[in-house]
Amino acid sequence: MEVKSKHQALSSFRQSSKPSRGHRLAILILCLFNVAWVLRTWLSRNAEYKPNLHQVQECAIENLHADTSFLDKASPISKNEFLERRDRLAQALVASEVDAFILEPGYTFQYYANTSQSDWEPWEPEERPFLMLILPLRSDSGVVSAKTAFLAPHFEEGRVRMLGIPSRESELDIVTWEEHWDPYATLLQSHLFANSQARGHNRRPRLIIDEEMRDFIARGLANAGFETLGLTPEVELVRQLKTPAEVELLRAVNTGTVAAVRAMRPCLVAGLTEDEVRDILDAALLSVGFGLFFNIVLFEEDGALPHGGFVVGKKKLTHETMVVIDVGAHYLGYSSDICRSFLIDSATKGQQWSLGSFMATIGLLPKPSGVIDGNAELHAEKLKVWGIVLEAQTAAAAEFKPNNTAANVDLAARKVIDEAGYGYAFTHRLGHGIGIKAHESPYLNKWNTRVTLQPGMAFTNEPGIYLEGKFGVRHEDIYLVKEDGDAELLTGRRAVGPYDP
Repeated sequence: MEVKSKHQALSSFRQSSKPSRGHRLAILILCLFNVAWVLRTWLSRNAEYKPNLHQVQECAIENLHADTSFLDKASPISKNEFLERRDRLAQALVASEVDAFILEPGYTFQYYANTSQSDWEPWEPEERPFLMLILPLRSDSGVVSAKTAFLAPHFEEGRVRMLGIPSRESELDIVTWEEHWDPYATLLQSHLFANSQARGHNRRPRLIIDEEMRDFIARGLANAGFETLGLTPEVELVRQLKTPAEVELLRAVNTGTVAAVRAMRPCLVAGLTEDEVRDILDAALLSVGFGLFFNIVLFEEDGALPHGGFVVGKKKLTHETMVVIDVGAHYLGYSSDICRSFLIDSATKGQQWSLGSFMATIGLLPKPSGVIDGNAELHAEKLKVWGIVLEAQTAAAAEFKPNNTAANVDLAARKVIDEAGYGYAFTHRLGHGIGIKAHESPYLNKWNTRVTLQPGMAFTNEPGIYLEGKFGVRHEDIYLVKEDGDAELLTGRRAVGPYDP
């Protein structure tokens, strides 16, 4: 009996000495926590979150290629249109009372002759002048048409003929000069100006010089005996009024550029740098056949300078970052110039499970920057400014009417921003003409009361607010002035919100 009692007591002691199941679980959790803390400390010191650039790039291109209908109606400018442009220029020259328009390879040369600077000199502009002249010819019935001729070094004559410049003549009319001659005196003494000299005019032949003409050529022409003039309003108007073919090209390249930005945005993730976002967008543009032109990607305070500073590109994206992208591309010789300001999607929207995201969630990996909520007051101001800029753009769009002044369009946007208290932060003009060149006349600024809008003119509409040290917002779309009614949007659709640009 005594032995049995001792055995029972010993058994009871042993049972009471064993840890309960709850105690064992607590010990296990404590051990795991300690291991996790050590692992997290090591990882945070030795690992950095890096976005998957290839995945983001593929996402952006796939989204863009889901709808490329913006390319459907665009076609290269026809030979006949180049000839018609020169005829309209010839008529403008008559109205301006000048003898010829003269230009060298560049945007204007490309507009009238389908030949760019790089087509002629892929290396760099040379000191040897290669010039195109457009002269007005009047028929017996009084119809004015264009006579096109060229001035070129003799040894380059064959290469000029190979350029494929549209012409009504079977052979181009080329005045050649030898390297030891004065090319400008050679031009003055050529058959192109023989009639004016023979008639014994008291005035020198009058030439309108293209705005892209280099100074040494302009001075050479003047010193040889030409009277050189700047562009007249009649001559500028030829390029300012867009033909239906030009409108479709502008629509294609500008709508496509906006589509590329819009396709990329939902693919962006925190941790990407400004330079990486730029490269992703460039690749998307190239994937639809666009040529790269410029691409300015700015985050937060970098965007408070409209075109950025000299040390940008390394700032990292967060979910609170105001992104400003000002980008242009080329397509069949025409330019886009658009801007979008936006925020990327929140960290949880559309997030897919991965080992990295799980480890970040439980604290074993550092979270991608921006997952933690930012400054609520600053975020609210970003949304407020974004809406004010959109309202300003809307007000300006309503002013794109025939016979309205360029100044009134600018002032309409400026009024909205002034009344919202941010007038000091709208630091540039509202916009500019656009066509074969991204920046063309007319220019939309509050003092340009001389220029009145005409049907066929295309403009950027790009108000902005820039708060130095904080962020910037700009919306930029392209508008075509119409004969009646509202201006036509050439960028597909406008931005809707900071998460739908």
